[in-house]
Amino acid sequence: MTTLHVTEADGAAVLVEGETIKALGPYEELAAAHPQARVRRWPGILTPGLLNPYGPEILEHTYHPDPREADTYGTVPIGGGRAREIFRADPSRLGASARRGVQRLFAHGTVALAGELRAKPVLEVAQRSGLVFGGRPERLQGPVSLSPKPLVLLPGLTVGGPARFVVFDVADRAELVAKGSSTCVATVIGGRLVYRRR
Repeated sequence: MTTLHVTEADGAAVLVEGETIKALGPYEELAAAHPQARVRRWPGILTPGLLNPYGPEILEHTYHPDPREADTYGTVPIGGGRAREIFRADPSRLGASARRGVQRLFAHGTVALAGELRAKPVLEVAQRSGLVFGGRPERLQGPVSLSPKPLVLLPGLTVGGPARFVVFDVADRAELVAKGSSTCVATVIGGRLVYRRR
């Protein structure tokens, strides 16, 4: 299926066919050239997506509770010694936690990770999700976060390149830097909408 993603803030549009970007340009031009395309309208701006440098810390060293465990573990990610205790008590929780962690990353516009994932179940989850892997800076500048500072945007989108991008509900990149990646409304990886804010 061919899908045309368009954003309100700048009218930029991306035409996606399968896993590939077929065209980039103004919405009016792409819509006229591809009238059969399904149209998805989003608030804000469309960007290539973010690299989060804290892959191991978020997916291997943090427990992401299942909503059904809220009475026991709460609803926010658990790090440090408590996370180690949870994984030690039941190693099978690691893969399930990583799946929920990946969804949290998607909800913050992450399409790429840095850092070496060593636990096989976590690496498999990350690979199956479509996340790509990038180089990790020698010096990390801030605390572990789903919305790290500074935000690291991937290189620009290209025709024929992978359909991997994010929509943030902000007016421009300056507002994105100011408000952070929690403004994400949609994440697309491999042409699939893997996250949509309700």
